[in-house]
Amino acid sequence: MAIRFPSVLHAKQILRQLQLLANQAAAASVSRDVPKGYLAVYVGERSQKKRFIIPVSFLSQPPFQELLSKAEEEFGYNHPMGGLTIPCREDIFINLTSGLNGS
Repeated sequence: MAIRFPSVLHAKQILRQLQLLANQAAAASVSRDVPKGYLAVYVGERSQKKRFIIPVSFLSQPPFQELLSKAEEEFGYNHPMGGLTIPCREDIFINLTSGLNGS
């Protein structure tokens, strides 16, 4: 007959989950390094998405804020790629961002 200690079992489960999350975060940071002051976004329609690294300052630009509104309408806060996903054709995104001031 074994004696169970619920609080000990619960603590072990929490530690396992934290370790799993830490391992996932470490793997993600190694494969997806982004320089300070920049942000990774995924652009494209359907399953054809491409990753772009953009300056954080783009977030305050009105044309980019329109893209963010579209992303919010389509995805809410559940972005399927794990990062900010923008539902826009790649060529449109490149044209729009090439006219923005990144400083």
